[in-house]
Amino acid sequence: MSDNKESVYGTIGWVDLTVPNATAVKDFYSQVTGWKAEPVSMGDYDDYNMTVDGDAKAGVCHKQGTNNDVPSQWMIYINVRDLEESRAQCEAHGGKLLTDIRSAGSMGRYCFIEDPAGAACGLFEPAG
Repeated sequence: MSDNKESVYGTIGWVDLTVPNATAVKDFYSQVTGWKAEPVSMGDYDDYNMTVDGDAKAGVCHKQGTNNDVPSQWMIYINVRDLEESRAQCEAHGGKLLTDIRSAGSMGRYCFIEDPAGAACGLFEPAG
């Protein structure tokens, strides 16, 4: 990736899957794709980074806690410069806001939207 921070905007920065039983599904993808599941503590339970040679490629998450209202589908996260502006443009152009803005800690913030055709995605504003 380029050292130019501007090059990150407009790109897909992450992809994950949120399902009722992430433990079983992470085993499925480990067998099918060769990914290795590495636990990510969520407090009372673990979600999983799916890795290749230690490099995280995707996430498999339990549909609980803050993920309770996330659609059960592979979800892309598109990097944006200004999350509030992107949310306003979503509504102004016939889209729907699915969630409020959520914190991703030191990484940034995100929300989920639905486009006019009904497809969902995440918008992610990287920190800094």
